[in-house]
Amino acid sequence: MPLVGHLRELRNRLVKAIGAVIVTTVVAGLFYKQLIDFVIAPLPGCTTVEGGGATASGRCGVIATNGLLSPVSLALKVSLTAGLIGASPVWLYQLWKFLAPGLHRGERKYTLAFLATGIPLFLTGAAFAYAVLPTTARVLISFTPDQATNILPVDDFLDLATRLVVVFGLSFELPLILIMLNLAGVLSARRMTGWWRHMILGVTAFAAIATPTGDPLSMLALAGPITALYLVACAVSWLNDRRRARKDATDTCLGSDKPSPLPALHEPHHRR
Repeated sequence: MPLVGHLRELRNRLVKAIGAVIVTTVVAGLFYKQLIDFVIAPLPGCTTVEGGGATASGRCGVIATNGLLSPVSLALKVSLTAGLIGASPVWLYQLWKFLAPGLHRGERKYTLAFLATGIPLFLTGAAFAYAVLPTTARVLISFTPDQATNILPVDDFLDLATRLVVVFGLSFELPLILIMLNLAGVLSARRMTGWWRHMILGVTAFAAIATPTGDPLSMLALAGPITALYLVACAVSWLNDRRRARKDATDTCLGSDKPSPLPALHEPHHRR
């Protein structure tokens, strides 16, 4: 396919992926209040008491919105985030369909496996990020001085939660990419296991840069599962390499038993 054909194919795939995100965003916008309540649930908000004060056991914060247009932008942000997560099966499928023509026919059979594994991994990473949010919020708020009140803008927390969800979700796709490269014959398990020191160092550095909070807890919460999934990818690739080696050995043995072709019969030089 020429370059113009690749660009046209990329445009078509992007239009379909963006269209799916827009549709799911519109649907999520109908329930934006429930989604906002779900997002800010991990925040340790202070409970109000009689007399207008606020009290809570331990550190807490006053959850607030800032500005007249803040609720509108908040509704748009939470709807778009929900649309991106809800449309993940569609844009992951479009991504794979754009890459699939470059693979051999035998490698395209992994399309369903890619989708059946990639979507749960992305959603698992997003759910894991949401599960880490309460602990992360409590740790960060614990640094508030005793004589100060922490005001927690919902917009800032939503930006933090969105980045955590996207980063965790995409990071959990790393082992799937490694396994797909191994299945395509690009990357062997021996080479993957030989990189384990560099991979752990790289995953730790990536987690330190990618986590928007900057605290060690979120960094370890991201680096730990990615490292474990990397080891799982190495194990799966090792099993696939062994299966491939046995298949090649079997094909070689069967090929050696095939009868050699008969030599060509030459006509005699002289005919009577």
